[in-house]
Amino acid sequence: MLGVRSYPIVHGAPPSAPEPEAPTNVSALWRESSVAWEAVRLVGATPGLLGRARVQRTVVLIPGFRASGSSMAPLRRLLAWRGHDARDWGLGTNRGDPEGDVERMKPRLETIVAQVGAPVVLVGWSLGGVVARELARERPDLVERVVTYGTPVVGGPRFTLASRRWDRSEIERITQMIDQRDQDCPIQVPMTLMFTRNDRIVAWPACLDHVSALAEHVEVGSGHLGMILDPDVWRVAVDRIERGQD
Repeated sequence: MLGVRSYPIVHGAPPSAPEPEAPTNVSALWRESSVAWEAVRLVGATPGLLGRARVQRTVVLIPGFRASGSSMAPLRRLLAWRGHDARDWGLGTNRGDPEGDVERMKPRLETIVAQVGAPVVLVGWSLGGVVARELARERPDLVERVVTYGTPVVGGPRFTLASRRWDRSEIERITQMIDQRDQDCPIQVPMTLMFTRNDRIVAWPACLDHVSALAEHVEVGSGHLGMILDPDVWRVAVDRIERGQD
């Protein structure tokens, strides 16, 4: 077991975190090959994850860049087994348009909240976490809690391996927009942000939220891709979902 390390809420970023830098060493991606190992670990950890939740919640899971909703299906099935109303985000493959996806998700969340009569929990992997955060920022009335893993918080795509897809002016626009939104409308919803220093796709210091007062950081040991099946990530997600607003 690789274990986790938690940092306290209220500007709870790890101390002495370096400034983020964009990953450039493509050859280091071999370190992301831990997915198979995480799957093995998950098989061993599954019996301990199959209990029933004392309180059931509605959870919407949002996939990462270029991933379909099916990438979140294993965790979604676990949450359903525990008694939660776990739902796909409903937009298919994440095409890398978080601004548009936020707008497309708003009416879907409004419908879900009207159906169940309570705000939902959003769980987002990588870029999916960006969508979850912005939905919570814009519609805190619809979102009870946010859980993300491997999600860039600082600089938009600047500190990710995908930064080459954007030209410099667009990256500057996104960075300025994020800074302005943090200043004008900080996120007021409880959040748990999981990150890993073994991430070779998103610079881990860029996954830290230095602004939101209700942001909690949790460090895990898998790689960026491995987080999708990391039993430590699942344990933290389950725990925070079932805490609710406590």
